[in-house]
Amino acid sequence: MQKPEFICHEKAEYLLGKGFSVSAPSNIALVKYWGKYGEQLPTNTSISFTLNTCRTETKLVFKSENKSDKFVFDVFFEGEKAADFKPKIKSFFERIDAYVPFLKQYELEIHTSNTFPHSSGIASSASGMAALAKAIMEAEKSFSQLTEEYEQLKTSFLARLGSGSACRSTSGDLVVWGEHSEIPESSNYYGIKYNQALHPNFKDFQDYILLVDKGQKQVSSSVGHNLMHDHPFAEQRFKQANQHIIAMKTVLASGDYKRFFEIVESEALSLHAMMMTSQPYFILMRSNTLEIIERIWKFRKDTKLPLGFTLDAGANVHLLFSTSAKSEVENFIESELKQFCQVEEYIKDYVNIK
Repeated sequence: MQKPEFICHEKAEYLLGKGFSVSAPSNIALVKYWGKYGEQLPTNTSISFTLNTCRTETKLVFKSENKSDKFVFDVFFEGEKAADFKPKIKSFFERIDAYVPFLKQYELEIHTSNTFPHSSGIASSASGMAALAKAIMEAEKSFSQLTEEYEQLKTSFLARLGSGSACRSTSGDLVVWGEHSEIPESSNYYGIKYNQALHPNFKDFQDYILLVDKGQKQVSSSVGHNLMHDHPFAEQRFKQANQHIIAMKTVLASGDYKRFFEIVESEALSLHAMMMTSQPYFILMRSNTLEIIERIWKFRKDTKLPLGFTLDAGANVHLLFSTSAKSEVENFIESELKQFCQVEEYIKDYVNIK
């Protein structure tokens, strides 16, 4: 697939002093993206549930005219200046400069906050970069005539250049990113809403995030992706993920909970296996992560309820389950699982697919 143009040719007028406020959700990948090439392009296709409670709220303010030829901006996270955010955002701005040249005409302020703990394995970079991309596109839309489809695709395209998984957080509820022969219209350049048959079993789902460790992740996702270069098992992993996309397509159409959780849990453990066998190697799970997983497996075996887990690149456990099992699973968390969470804390989130 050829790279889309997505270049803004209109002159940006009347942005001085304006602010654009947006919100973007996090997402949890069912089939994981792990490894990239070129300009933030994925080495395999991924598919994710878009969450609702875990969100980033961002306001982009065009403060004054910029007289320099460099990006000038300040970042505030939850009301405090966040200098440590600036390098990643600067890299993002430099990558998208050709597509939104009006950004460099202004000195900017970015005000952002999360509804969940930052850098704790809940894909804060995904929602953060998605929100910033959405704010930029709100600004472009204020002086350009854009179709809804163009706006959605360009927003995802821009978000990808900040954080790969961010392109799955800009629109849609079940999102595919990465070109795959089994998914028409899929692209390496942006995420699309899953356009295949979807059984009602997967339209109303819960994701309770068990916060084993709310601290800074041991290794950033960017570092983790780069470790896939020359990884001894990389090619087999990419092949596995793309085969899982084919299997997941069948599962999502049939409503097969058992096979769904087999794929999702295999993907989670494969991602961590890649980190444990990279060079250098990392163990991102904690003892409480493993304790929770063992108890989930036992509870599922004993009750036959539709639930399972997945993980991002961290210690926290995403407990996925059908809303039909909500009361039983909540009792299970309260009685058995929350003791393994940091200060017994967990986040209730959900997926609702129209």
